[in-house]
Amino acid sequence: STVAETPGAHEIFDSSQIPGHIKDLTLVNTETLKANPALGKALVGAWYEMMADLGADTAKGREVRAYLGEASGTGREGYEAQLDGMKMFYTPDAAIDFISSDQAYEAMDSVRQFSFEKGLLGEGAASADFVGIEFPGDRILGDESNLNLRFDTTYMQMAADGAL
Repeated sequence: STVAETPGAHEIFDSSQIPGHIKDLTLVNTETLKANPALGKALVGAWYEMMADLGADTAKGREVRAYLGEASGTGREGYEAQLDGMKMFYTPDAAIDFISSDQAYEAMDSVRQFSFEKGLLGEGAASADFVGIEFPGDRILGDESNLNLRFDTTYMQMAADGAL
């Protein structure tokens, strides 16, 4: 990457050391989404349209990667190098499989433990269980009466089924 090539730069950590822990997400308030399901459909539809182009070995795919590379201060080649180091979920089925997996559950458990240890859950948090995180299949980490993060596959499944 460009940063690693800077004289005097030393890599001390990269996210490949913690697979599944860092997620690029679009978050929407639960009540807002319930009141506006068309918003969920539009966001997920646009996301997977873009992901299909982003992951394609086509002129359109190269154009999208070039645009995003320029927007992120690198270029197509630099952006593609970044993508090569990431696990991408180009299809809704792949995203559903991952977020429903034990790996995702265990990674988020690690993230919440880290967040608690570093004081990121706030002064009122007596433990990592303070905040509840809901996963597909009614699996919950932490306080189910204080759910603050939900990994809901409803709209991803609609995209997978062609029902957006």
